[in-house]
Amino acid sequence: MSLLVVGSVALDSIETPSAARENILGGSAVFGSFAASFFAPVQLVGVVGEDWPVEHTRLLERRGIDMSGLEVSKGGKTFRWSGKYMRNMNDRETLETQLNVLGDFQPKLPETFRRAQFVLLGNGSTVTQHMVIDQLAGADLVVADTMNLWINIERESLDRLLKRIDGLVLNDEEAKMLTDELNVVTAGRRILDMGPKFVVIKKGEHGAMFLSGYDAFLFPAYPTEGVVDPTGAGDCFAGGMMGYLASVGRIEPETIKTAIAYGTLVASFCVEGFSLDRLSAITKADLDRRLGELRQMASF
Repeated sequence: MSLLVVGSVALDSIETPSAARENILGGSAVFGSFAASFFAPVQLVGVVGEDWPVEHTRLLERRGIDMSGLEVSKGGKTFRWSGKYMRNMNDRETLETQLNVLGDFQPKLPETFRRAQFVLLGNGSTVTQHMVIDQLAGADLVVADTMNLWINIERESLDRLLKRIDGLVLNDEEAKMLTDELNVVTAGRRILDMGPKFVVIKKGEHGAMFLSGYDAFLFPAYPTEGVVDPTGAGDCFAGGMMGYLASVGRIEPETIKTAIAYGTLVASFCVEGFSLDRLSAITKADLDRRLGELRQMASF
């Protein structure tokens, strides 16, 4: 089955302790779609301005991503984000955010996209995420990614969204912020009470945790030493997870475990380069090799 991914499409400027890149391809829909494309056909929905380089569209199309849902706003400018990473590569400072056309984005799904059975609502405004759900004909699995910004400024809308989705992806600090809990497991259980059937809590270099009403899994991260740019890792995690689930067409404990493992591994490659540089250089076989290594590391 194919996967519908809706989110931001951006031009990023990144500064790390060792290098800097300007106006590179980014955005939650971009990273999520590219990660998912290792496993299943992908349909992308997003918006860009007239300054959008057409070669970026061609890059994504070469991955088999259906770009017919990408809206080009006449006279507008593409969403831009610039940030600086600290020495530990975990902490970062946002230097500038220009919402541009993303600020007024009202997604319009092509007719074929509305029948999607697997849907990833990439990190973005909850208002946009609600608009997408309103247009769906009836999906089997809808998962949303969110972050601290939306918890802070769109809490009421987020609370309503949690009752309309099947799964939520967020990091450990965001889970605690959303629930006012200090313990991440307790926070995850509280989120389940808010509506979703399951929650996946990202813990960065410490892996991820899956919680549902019936199961709880803890997954290690792949030990990556050469971190170049962490931007997009969380989006790749969500995209890889959802891409695998769409490829098997089943939502079961074992498939979810494998999906989260693949999401972890796509993210591990993502951080080894700027933008999509590293992901563009690997194949599914590289992911499978790391999957074998991860299984060996986690067995006892």
